Amino acid sequence: MATTEVTKGSNHDTRELNAPTDEEYASSTGNDEVTGAVFLILSKMIGTGIFSTPSAIFAATGSVGVSIILWIIGGILTFCGLSVFLEFGLAIPLSGGEKNYLERVYRHPRHLASCVLASQMILLGFSSGNALAFGRYVLAASGSNEGDGWTARGIAIACITFAVGLHSTLPKWGLRLVNVLGLFKVVILVFIVFSGFAAISGRLLVPPPGNFNNAFAIEVTKNYGGQGSYGYATALLQIIYSYKGWENANYVLGELKNPRKTLSIAAPIAIGGVTILYVLANVAYFAAISKADLATSEVLVAGLFFRNVFGDSAAARALPAFVALSNLGNVLAVSFAHARLNQEFGKEALLPFGKLWASIKPFNAPAAALFLHWFVTVIILIAPRAGPAYNFIVNLYTYPGAWINGFVAAGLIYLHYRKSENWTSPWFTYLPISVLYLLANMFLAIVPFIPPNGDWNGEGYPYFVFPVVGVGVLLLGAVYWACWSQIWPAIGGYRIEAHRTVEDGGKEVDRYRKIKTR
Repeated sequence: MATTEVTKGSNHDTRELNAPTDEEYASSTGNDEVTGAVFLILSKMIGTGIFSTPSAIFAATGSVGVSIILWIIGGILTFCGLSVFLEFGLAIPLSGGEKNYLERVYRHPRHLASCVLASQMILLGFSSGNALAFGRYVLAASGSNEGDGWTARGIAIACITFAVGLHSTLPKWGLRLVNVLGLFKVVILVFIVFSGFAAISGRLLVPPPGNFNNAFAIEVTKNYGGQGSYGYATALLQIIYSYKGWENANYVLGELKNPRKTLSIAAPIAIGGVTILYVLANVAYFAAISKADLATSEVLVAGLFFRNVFGDSAAARALPAFVALSNLGNVLAVSFAHARLNQEFGKEALLPFGKLWASIKPFNAPAAALFLHWFVTVIILIAPRAGPAYNFIVNLYTYPGAWINGFVAAGLIYLHYRKSENWTSPWFTYLPISVLYLLANMFLAIVPFIPPNGDWNGEGYPYFVFPVVGVGVLLLGAVYWACWSQIWPAIGGYRIEAHRTVEDGGKEVDRYRKIKTR
């Protein structure tokens, strides 16, 4: 396939992929770029995972101390990943993120990376985890103890339907609601941290759990511990899920006057701040919830914390409702971002019926791309059998990223030590950082295939389901590439060419065209 340069001023549709709110915010920071960048990264990183995943993490490790150490490791790996991606992003300022990074390193077969990433983003880029957490917390606020059953999933479907409907018909109001509800996440997290200080001092409505006595002991009971290396891998996947959002730093590189200087200060501050808040939140949970209750609380960790600290009054039950609102904010944010990615794949003509997915009719919003995201999210919600599903959904969402990030890290190491590549970037990632990030992602990609100690169907699903599905989706992308770039062109008498277009803002994007050969 050939690549053709198209000059600025092309009439192709190349509307901005990224959320305009991020860019408008970044460009409005003026002389205080560091503060603006810190706020952007921090607000995007703090998600709803910290309110729901600590249960699965403790259940997998069986140790209070080890669980907290893993949260610290998650922060370190997040900084490593940000450094690797910033080096690529500053050297290759193109729309598409890791698609361009992988294609810069793995140039043959050409455009294979685009198809693999499209498969991952479309088929596994869902909002099911956040939507299900919304359903569970709504039920908790109403006084119900029902688990991940059909009632919670029905509420989850209503949640994603509302989010997609709002973005499709009133996109500006959708983004405004994202920003407003985003404040709930930060406020609730800080509230939990300070409530944890009260819990440590003994201000509890339940007997003190004493979880910090011999904190690093690894216990094995019916409900927690004893899963071996598999447990540590799934625990780290849950933590990586909670830290997701740091990629937003790459989205505003072009808006910063001095991105290297600004982000070298802002990134460590933001990631360090989130790590400290996450660790303190976990300390708060362990100070107020017994090990047995924490291990079985599933998605409702924050709800159980509020009950133990503030009681079961109507006022106290309102606190889980605030967590539910923060979950709604995440559903709105994720559905917007992934719909934009689906739209971009449509614009590139990488997908069949590309004009449909790229369309912004009739309300100046990517309604078709949003519907695609809605459809995948609903399928993931209703496909698992009745019973615990949140941890499975989170692992399925996070796992394929370990393969992608591993290849990105390996590619950067290759570029550094292959002088013929002539690699330069304003940002430099030191070798130990790249190696650590590579090894961590290799661990997350490979270890889930190793059987856990004990029950192989701990939550009702065979342990290997989410890694097999994750790898299968990536391989499906490779199969689609073979059809799209080789088999179908041979049958149809055309070839695929990549045309690079320069947008008005100076950003370069690829568009694929069919060129008749007979």
